[in-house]
Amino acid sequence: MQIKQGQKSKLSIDQWVVLCITDKKKDKTSYKTSTKRTEGWFEKMWALLVLIGVASVSAHLQDLSFDGQKVFRVIPQNDEQVEILNFLARIMEVDFWQPDSVTLVRPKMQVDFRVEAEKTFKVEDLLKESGMEYQVLIDNLQAALDAQFDSQARTSSHSYVKYNNWDTIADWTADIAAQNPELVSRSVIGNTYEGRPMYLLKLGKSGASKKAIFMDCGFHAREWISPAFCQWFVKEAVETYGKDSVMTTLLDNLDFYVLPVVNIDGYVYTWTNDRMWRKTRSKNSGTSCIGTDPNRNFDAGWCTLGASDYACSSTYCGSAPESEKETKALADFIREHLSTIKAYLTIHSYSQLLLFPYSYTYNLPSNYQELNSIAKAASKELASLYNTDYTYGPGATTIYPAAGGSDDWAYDQGIKYSFTFELRDTGRHGFLLPESQIKPTCEETFLAVKYIANYVLEHLY
Repeated sequence: MQIKQGQKSKLSIDQWVVLCITDKKKDKTSYKTSTKRTEGWFEKMWALLVLIGVASVSAHLQDLSFDGQKVFRVIPQNDEQVEILNFLARIMEVDFWQPDSVTLVRPKMQVDFRVEAEKTFKVEDLLKESGMEYQVLIDNLQAALDAQFDSQARTSSHSYVKYNNWDTIADWTADIAAQNPELVSRSVIGNTYEGRPMYLLKLGKSGASKKAIFMDCGFHAREWISPAFCQWFVKEAVETYGKDSVMTTLLDNLDFYVLPVVNIDGYVYTWTNDRMWRKTRSKNSGTSCIGTDPNRNFDAGWCTLGASDYACSSTYCGSAPESEKETKALADFIREHLSTIKAYLTIHSYSQLLLFPYSYTYNLPSNYQELNSIAKAASKELASLYNTDYTYGPGATTIYPAAGGSDDWAYDQGIKYSFTFELRDTGRHGFLLPESQIKPTCEETFLAVKYIANYVLEHLY
């Protein structure tokens, strides 16, 4: 199965020439007190630009397929090497996987990024010349794309152990509710930019004055394992009710609101056009660049640290907080149910992390010790099944700052138990986690979510 790459807009060739010449002059000035070796790097990088060919830069990542594209991992050791990555991102299209923007790269940080096929040799040459240690995580992205579909359940119908397209997920939301009327109901909380209904599932036995936990998946379109988990969670909740004492107690005493896919338009686009698409699909005024990063679009330190006001950026914060129909619908629903929602869980990938506020500031939340203790215990629960190692802590200090996130926003609304999961893996497959890992990933994550939910039930406020 081959997924085509969509087209991306860009600067003109003339703009690139001016930008690179200007930056070269700036860089040489600011680094003139550095070593001769450092000054030589800007000459080499300039030579690299000529070698690559400015004209080819305008091609962006518009290959008909991902064949030959590579994903590199580097760990820049100093500011010079960070600047080399910045330069690289200026002269060609570089898709940063971790962190999700070159502006977040710091010395000693692990950095994963994707480059188009015809640039891979030049990139490797530059990395070797600079002395920057690197490894090739994915040697041929198209092969990795094809390999993710390794489930034996090759059926057009819904399956919990394969990736399902949006139409299949939408049908499933209706089916699971119809088949389990005592436990599951479905509603629509809004419509996406392209007009698709945003289905929300409510799980739990009917009861008066019940508190709730809100969980969403599929913020970033290419993180396919995320929606797979939301579907798995609903399945497990329904199947183990009345059998598993903890799950039965949870559903008797709490409601779970589950939003299987937040960024539905983007998710559809990853199936039809560009598997690596991340943002929403809304149009931005004054540019042909499409989409906003929905997890930079909330009113929590909006568009400050770790977010971009440049519409073509993968971390574009949008024209205003909640400018996206999807984020507005989610935020409106939570605001309307603020008196009952006591925990917020949002599922992403990849990196194997369990994060809590804050990400838009380095300040710690008021209940830091409690959140850290919960994250530690939940990570231990998760590891008990397959020994999968998770790192936990506040977002900004554990990975990098990122303003406008839904977890910080929910916390600032008064939901004091707010967590972000970054699921498997740590980069071997990245966003292209094979279907054969859906079941173990979901099984272990379910244990952690169940632990957090039980803690919330025992500490209602």
